[in-house]
Amino acid sequence: MKYSLSEAAKATGKNKTTIQRAIKNGKISASKGDRGAYEIDPAELHRVFPLTVAQPDAQHRQSNDAQQVEFAHNNSHLNRVVELEKELAVAHERANGLEDQKDQMADTISDLRKRLDSSEGRVMALLADNKPKRSSWWPWRRS
Repeated sequence: MKYSLSEAAKATGKNKTTIQRAIKNGKISASKGDRGAYEIDPAELHRVFPLTVAQPDAQHRQSNDAQQVEFAHNNSHLNRVVELEKELAVAHERANGLEDQKDQMADTISDLRKRLDSSEGRVMALLADNKPKRSSWWPWRRS
């Protein structure tokens, strides 16, 4: 069952605007229902905001505090895993980009080698060209 915005606020002890701001900033993912109201998955909500429940006596509060500490500890590990997965995805994208760049450079090198081979023949033809020397058109320089 998904939370509405007001149910999510009650479950976390936060204000509705705080939950809405977290949705708009992308900290929590939520979809809008048919009526246009937010539908928030409880696991997604409690990933960012821990669950708060009113406890009547001190023993339950201490137990809840210990659970929240454990939850925060587990949550920090989950956040670290998410960060590492993002870093891994970025590294894979970068590796793919570098692979594409390497392939493009190899194609460029191949193309340049072909051009060099074809121009080498033209250069040799120009060097071997034994055209007779033109005489000057200046009358005093004719020999």
